[in-house]
Amino acid sequence: MNHNVLLRTENVSKSYDGVHALQSVGFELRLGEIHALVGENGAGKSTLIKIITGAVTPDSGKIELDGKAVTNNSPRLAKSLGIAAIYQQPALFPELTVAENIALGLEGTRSWQLINWNERRQRAAALLEKTGARIDVDEDAGNLTMPEQQLVEIARALGASARVLILDEPTASLSEQEAQNLMRVLRELREQGVGVIYISHRLEELAVLADRVTVLRDGAVVGTRQVSETDQQELIRLMVGRELSAVFPKREVEFGEVVLELRAVGCRSNGLADINLSVRAGEIVGLAGLVGAGRTELARTVFGLDPADSGEIRLRDRAVHINGPTQAIGSGIAYLPEDRRRHGVIMDMSISANITLAALKRLTRWGAFDFDRERTIATDYTRRFAIKTPAIFNAVSTLSGGNQQKVALSRWLATNPAVLILDEPTQGIDVGAKAEIHTLMGELAAQGMAIVMISSELPEILGMSDRIAVMRSGTIAGILNRAEATQHKILELALGHVLKEPVRMSAGSSEFNL
Repeated sequence: MNHNVLLRTENVSKSYDGVHALQSVGFELRLGEIHALVGENGAGKSTLIKIITGAVTPDSGKIELDGKAVTNNSPRLAKSLGIAAIYQQPALFPELTVAENIALGLEGTRSWQLINWNERRQRAAALLEKTGARIDVDEDAGNLTMPEQQLVEIARALGASARVLILDEPTASLSEQEAQNLMRVLRELREQGVGVIYISHRLEELAVLADRVTVLRDGAVVGTRQVSETDQQELIRLMVGRELSAVFPKREVEFGEVVLELRAVGCRSNGLADINLSVRAGEIVGLAGLVGAGRTELARTVFGLDPADSGEIRLRDRAVHINGPTQAIGSGIAYLPEDRRRHGVIMDMSISANITLAALKRLTRWGAFDFDRERTIATDYTRRFAIKTPAIFNAVSTLSGGNQQKVALSRWLATNPAVLILDEPTQGIDVGAKAEIHTLMGELAAQGMAIVMISSELPEILGMSDRIAVMRSGTIAGILNRAEATQHKILELALGHVLKEPVRMSAGSSEFNL
């Protein structure tokens, strides 16, 4: 036996209603190792993590920690053994302060024990400092951004002296600086002998962070590699059986008339000024730029969430005044926001209700709702977009991230828009789901839809855009045609100065979260 092995699963299997979620999975985590776990949504990553943390009982197989079998595992037992998991959606109490949330995971529950508030705050501040976070420990957790909440959870795990730390898509909502801080913390933990299981769809991160990578597909391990001895091409082949080029299936489309035109558009409330941009039928215009450059703000202005106070918005060569989303939808504009869980779908509602939510007027006549029509529309989009679900009446929360994104996209397509604005359409979804979303975008463009795509991933911007508008400081710094666009030119426009040396795209800099 390798005495450097910290955690091991052997022949772990789990089925749900006869469907294999895991099949004889063997996985090991060594002391002082960052071991990446990758695979498409539905590959079995979440099930394996739930088994390790005691939330799910396997049908067969065993778990060992330090060479000793873990029996009757449960969340309480796993926590006592030093196994901590930090999920993409933070599990904090919004009404409690940061210090109180951290204390909940670390302090005893004896009712007679007096609370030393100063000590609690000082400990929380010290743990947050280790993560590189600058967060007020007296702030209510509900007032924090999602990245800040994730860092609070990491701080809490550090305080609990976790020996096995599991992170599920930890950088999906982090800026470049926050992501680099997190990676620094993980490297320090590795040096201290902590084992880290790192789940991420961002394969480019693995080259600069992970030691080994295990690929799951259809509930089984299809390979474990030293990161130094593999590359993205091989990992994608293992994950989905497709080449990297298939992730960006760009279609050649003949453009039609100008559908959306912005003339000197500005919005003082969100910092936009002098925006000039046009999008033609069948065209995909990518919006690139650094975080805070104004990309999402521009989408909100066009959709009427932050109405323009200067300039002119024109649809099919006719000036329109958009003072709110209702007017935008009525004018043929659809907007899929960045935060899928908060603004894209309603998790507790059914798939059918989510798909038809933005088109309720079409389904209501004389005060009566047409449930048969709702079912027909939902069934049509579920089949058209290959949304994987047993029934359209299931809650959206039961779907994978990629399928949730398809539901959110279906909702807006049900309004028959002429302009579709997509803000980070593939954020937090796996490579296979990305390819499916990109294929759908190509089909919509071929049908004559005008598409604006905001993305922080340079490969996506370059792979899917016909033209690229680069934003800086609330305005458009320049527009590049597909043939002339390169990562180097985009970064020069985004940064506002000429780069003397070619840009080497590392894990973080391959995205615009700088």
